[in-house]
Amino acid sequence: MLKLPDKFIYNNAANIVSILGVLPLCLLFTEGGYQYIIPLIIYNNIMDDLDGILAIKMNIKSDFGARLDNLCDGISHCIIIMAAGMHYGGICAAAGLIAVTGLMLRVVSRLDPSAVTGTGSPTNELIRHILFVLLLTPLFDLNVSLLLSAVFILHAVSMNVPYKMPYLIRSITKSATAIGLVNAALVIAWLFPFATPLIAACFILTYLYSFRGYNG
Repeated sequence: MLKLPDKFIYNNAANIVSILGVLPLCLLFTEGGYQYIIPLIIYNNIMDDLDGILAIKMNIKSDFGARLDNLCDGISHCIIIMAAGMHYGGICAAAGLIAVTGLMLRVVSRLDPSAVTGTGSPTNELIRHILFVLLLTPLFDLNVSLLLSAVFILHAVSMNVPYKMPYLIRSITKSATAIGLVNAALVIAWLFPFATPLIAACFILTYLYSFRGYNG
């Protein structure tokens, strides 16, 4: 028989992970904190996946947990979008605001766990694409502000389209092992630049292909 504090921690393990996924993003508000945006994106993605795995494996899923996860995703992803947008300023910042608006529309529409889900692109897909832009642009001497702006605008639309985007790599990844491999791929893309274009292409091309709609 678990003691009450232990039982409370056990029952809220996934919720604790959800919150811990947000807190380190405060670094982005500090002077020079933007230099940590890439590892923070990867960290946030790992924690976002881990809370869902824990909820299932520990049999502690709840409506509250679902709402909290959705809220934490909204907060953390808005922080990342605006940190990147404001860092480059101008058009990129304006596009970031548009992306945040699209993200909030999606988040609010899904606060009720019984709401219809499965349409549009997840908010963390946008965050992964921000990661890839930040990794690819120095490799190929590309205009990071222009590419980020395009990603922001595109996702502002795709997050709220009324049809499924069925070919997204993370969305079709269900097992804990496969999810771990997806996160490992992000780490590899960060640490080994020679692998970055291939990994980024896999995520970005499947995303673009999903715009063909869903005919199932």
